[in-house]
Amino acid sequence: RNLDVIIPWTLNDYLDMNAGQKSWFNDTLKEHLAWHCTTQLPGYLDWLDRLQQMVDSNQVTDAALQARTVEAKQAIAEIAREITPSAVQLLQGLDDQQVKDMNDALVKDLRKRQDEYLKPPLAQQIKERAQRMSKRLDAWMGPLSASQQNRVTAWSIELGEQNQEWIANRAHWQAQFIEAVQQRHSADFPQKMQQLLVERERLWTPQYQAAYAQTEAAARSLIVDLIAESTVQQRLKLTQKIEGVRSDFKALKCLKANAN
Repeated sequence: RNLDVIIPWTLNDYLDMNAGQKSWFNDTLKEHLAWHCTTQLPGYLDWLDRLQQMVDSNQVTDAALQARTVEAKQAIAEIAREITPSAVQLLQGLDDQQVKDMNDALVKDLRKRQDEYLKPPLAQQIKERAQRMSKRLDAWMGPLSASQQNRVTAWSIELGEQNQEWIANRAHWQAQFIEAVQQRHSADFPQKMQQLLVERERLWTPQYQAAYAQTEAAARSLIVDLIAESTVQQRLKLTQKIEGVRSDFKALKCLKANAN
């Protein structure tokens, strides 16, 4: 509902656009949002239906979660493919000072993440990761039982130093991104952006590729176990939460206009 405000506001943290660039960006963003609402959101509603059916039929299994994850990744890739030509056009129009400022902002952002996720001792990283997950789960299922909380703690312990691989990979990607933008007038720049934005998993470090696969498997296992232990009240809250997301989507004016 507010992406037309949130996206420019977020981008502003990394890129200081001039008046002409802002005008072009806002017009282009409107086109992308209209495309997204009319062509992509109906598929998200179907996806939520499949998620709902999993909960209702007590079929929250590893295989079912893998299927939903694949579908979600495909949806993300579809968006990346759609916006890449616009990203190329925007980045090619930057001057050297804007590129330098963007690089400085990315370095600052990375340093902030390193301070938050890597500086604390491993035991504290594990504790904070479990707390973040418990907070997310509480929003979707309500308070966890002691047994469920123990399962979340075990999940966090299992991930160990995953923060290290995640931040290292982020730094690896950012370095490649800035290097590409510095060569933004080269003939192969659009192809490099395609790789960085759409095919980014191919550019991950081997260590992170392995860590990510492990992280996904651990998350699926956690969800399966938590749902297996869930109470009637927790499943009811989860169902209501999914229904709430579906209602929010259906209420969007652009989706209603398309339906009419």
